[in-house]
Amino acid sequence: MSGVAGPLVVLVGPPGAGKSSVARELGALLGAAVRDTDADVEATAGKPIADIFVEDGEPAFRALERAAVLQALATHDGVLALGGGAVLDADVQGALAAYRERGGVVAFLDVTLAAAAPRVGLNRSRPLLLGNPRAQWKALMEARRPVYEAVSSTRVLTDDLTPAQVADAVAAVLRAGEGEGTDG
Repeated sequence: MSGVAGPLVVLVGPPGAGKSSVARELGALLGAAVRDTDADVEATAGKPIADIFVEDGEPAFRALERAAVLQALATHDGVLALGGGAVLDADVQGALAAYRERGGVVAFLDVTLAAAAPRVGLNRSRPLLLGNPRAQWKALMEARRPVYEAVSSTRVLTDDLTPAQVADAVAAVLRAGEGEGTDG
């Protein structure tokens, strides 16, 4: 499917887009290993992301996240799901640009607030959404949307789709050898 050094595909998007669920479905569909950089961060730190935020602060989390993403982009050859804010880091943006220049596919799993809200709920394991989750998510998405669009080569709106349907849409892009313009 992909002769590109690095992952078969990289999934990016906001909280509630379904990156982890879609990664599992896509991995099963493609017979590929799945890696989630949030899980890598937790394994490295030896604690949940929420605890990293509380005990060590967001800058410490972002440093761990940057290292996890850069490592995964360099070594993982399956489906890679990035944490929602990973794309904000300049080094990650550069690594994703280099991956795309080699023909890699970065899929932006897009979602509206109406669809993300029930998925995210009041989940306290999402430290950036504490307080008013809807307002926080909306503000995060307004700031991040241009970055998600800039780093991605394809977009799938996940609102009314199951993770399996999103995985099918991303797999279709990979099979077609495309990287541009899918609106799912």
